Amino acid sequence: MKVLILCTGNSCRSQMAHGFLQSFDARIQVESAGTEASGKLNHKAVEVMKEIGIDISSHTSDSVEKYLDEEWDYVITVCGGANESCPAFIGKVKHRLHMGYDDPSHAVGTPEFIQSEYYRVRDEINAGFRKLYDEEIKPQLG
Repeated sequence: MKVLILCTGNSCRSQMAHGFLQSFDARIQVESAGTEASGKLNHKAVEVMKEIGIDISSHTSDSVEKYLDEEWDYVITVCGGANESCPAFIGKVKHRLHMGYDDPSHAVGTPEFIQSEYYRVRDEINAGFRKLYDEEIKPQLG
């Protein structure tokens, strides 16, 4: 089972989703990429994932170009805000899904509020990808 998770910058939401999905089942090959990959991970995303025991610090922020020639069981976009354009993926894909989440790196306010946005989005991604795994992916793995 191969899953590609796409976002714009590939530094925050797609990285968290990648970490969660990989932690659910080692039989899934998970990659993440961005249409405008930032080349680095969002440090707050790494921090809030580490707090729950998932280390994404070794992930890389890659361009979607790296994966265009591969075949995928799932390609999932996770960008959500109206100001963002979700990438279109025209490769060989069995299932295309969109699971939009707010970008916590755009949160404005007190440090406490910004941190709470990272927790909220992390927990929403966890719930969404857990549901996808339980209901669609796990049954296909047998």
